[in-house]
Parts: sequence; structure tokens; C-alpha cells
Amino acid sequence: MKLKQLSIFLENKKGRLWKAINILGEAGINIRALSIADTSDFGILRLIVPDPGKAKKILEDNNFIVKMNEVIAVELSDQPGGLASVLKILNKSDINLEYLYAFVDEKEEKAIVLLRTEDIDHLINVLREGKATIVPAEYVYNL
Repeated sequence: MKLKQLSIFLENKKGRLWKAINILGEAGINIRALSIADTSDFGILRLIVPDPGKAKKILEDNNFIVKMNEVIAVELSDQPGGLASVLKILNKSDINLEYLYAFVDEKEEKAIVLLRTEDIDHLINVLREGKATIVPAEYVYNL
């Protein structure tokens, strides 16, 4: 149910993003989803990959600072209001998101949104009570 997500600290220097992505590509690790947030000094690259442990080790062996944490994937309609329906469930339960990012699952013609909160187990319970469709980790890893 919970997906392992890698958060990679990137200095805001030319070629740093390319290097991280290239290292994973050369190791045969396919990226399922990604998000990047940046400031003038650094960025945080968030990735979902099929083998997060292997990817973390490869990146660390190449002098990247990597943290692994958990996110939840929720399926929603790929149409106007789809995301709002999930956020409504969270709003009713007073859940504050740290961040989210999304991608489209073309096989199922659905969107998948990745959610991160401080209390992942509580998030899962609230989503279940709200009848949201939680996507199994293995499904996302194998897209």
C-alpha cells in the first residue's frame, strides 16, 4: 500500500539533475514518477522507482544525499474535479498535506496522485473511509 519514495538533495548547479537521472538510467532503473522542488540554492528531486533500495544505494555511492520515505498513491478520474474529490476527503478530516504530485496512468485512463503527510497510517484510514481508491505500491512500481 505505501510506496517508498526517494528524495534526493540536489545542489542548484548545472548538470546535477542530469547526473542523478543519468546514473539511474545507466543502472537500468526506470522512473515511474518524479517531482522537483527548488530554491535558488538547492532542489529536492522526488522519485518513485521500481527498486528504491537499489536506486538509493547507487545514488549514495555517487555522492548524492538521499532520503527514503513513504507516500500513498490514490487513483482518480482524469477529468475536471477528479483531484478536488480526493482533496475534499482530506479537507473534511482536517488533514494537511506536505506535498503531492500526479501522473496519468494511460493503461487505465486514470490519474494517480501521490500524497505525503506526517501520519501516513491516518491518511490511509481517512482515504478508505472516504471511499477513495488507494493504488497498491506494486502496481505503481510496475507501470
